Amino acid sequence: MGNTSCCCGSDMAQEATASDPPYADAATSQITFANRWDHFLARVGWDRYGHLVAPGLYRLGSPSQGSPVYVTANYTLSFDALRSSLAGVNAYILVLDTKGVNVWCAAGKGTFGTNELVERVKQSNLKEVVSHRKLILPQLGAVGVAAHIVKKRSGFSVEYGPVRASDIPEYIQLGAVTKKMRRVTFTLAERLAVSPVEVKNYLLPMAAGALVMYLAGGFVAAIAAVSAFMAGILVFPTLLPWLPSANFSVKGFALGVAVAIPFAVYALFGDGGWIQNVGWAAFYMLAMPPVTAFLALNFTGSTTFTSLSGVKREIAEYTPIMKQSFGIGMAMMIALNLLKWMV
Repeated sequence: MGNTSCCCGSDMAQEATASDPPYADAATSQITFANRWDHFLARVGWDRYGHLVAPGLYRLGSPSQGSPVYVTANYTLSFDALRSSLAGVNAYILVLDTKGVNVWCAAGKGTFGTNELVERVKQSNLKEVVSHRKLILPQLGAVGVAAHIVKKRSGFSVEYGPVRASDIPEYIQLGAVTKKMRRVTFTLAERLAVSPVEVKNYLLPMAAGALVMYLAGGFVAAIAAVSAFMAGILVFPTLLPWLPSANFSVKGFALGVAVAIPFAVYALFGDGGWIQNVGWAAFYMLAMPPVTAFLALNFTGSTTFTSLSGVKREIAEYTPIMKQSFGIGMAMMIALNLLKWMV
């Protein structure tokens, strides 16, 4: 199970004793300040692949041979979301080596997959630890796991739990997954949760773009550059459900056009000559939308709106258009500056 969004967790590990099951390290359900700080760093994209839990088998509380086995990724947010939701529960947690990637993304990449699951069951000697033969997996990991092959190769059957780790207590109480627990959402809070990483990743390019535009067109042009970036990073996920089209590229272009229009109007009524005014207006309309649209594509892997095949098709169809539009706009900006210097 796990948060869609791991630290070594040394503060939660304890020494095993002779009475403990073999190959099972200890874990607790307590989330410490160090864990929360790690979560913050992971959310803002700091040391992207450094938030790790050692793969293997962990015991939570005082599990017996009949205790359930939950499976998750070795990403701290996923692991911590699971263990904290199992407060007061005696259970085992089997952590797969997903290279520090969350369950959903790792399932798509194949690291949260059939082979890794089967091998991790064997390496942990799970058949010696528990008397039952059932593994409880996060629903978002289903795309990477072939349950029938896992059963054939390991002897363990696969059961899929809730989408969210926070629903696990109710899942345990009911003994089943409800339709509500199966539903994948992408609320405003969930959409904005992925924005800090994008802000961090594009902070330097945004600053560089703003500087170039300031030198080429002044303060307003610099603000336009920042606006195009921030529209793709913050405004786009906020307005995602209401933007037109099913394609993220078209949604991004539409938003980019809306953001560019005020700058284009301002340019048309500027104090330059009509060639400069029209030229700068055209530049804003050509260069700003593809920037916003390109950044919008980054959210395809975080949403329930798209599929892998759909994303690949979008990239093939719309990226060339983005390049052409942005290229023409930049060529126009250079020409306008050369014209101004010549005059």
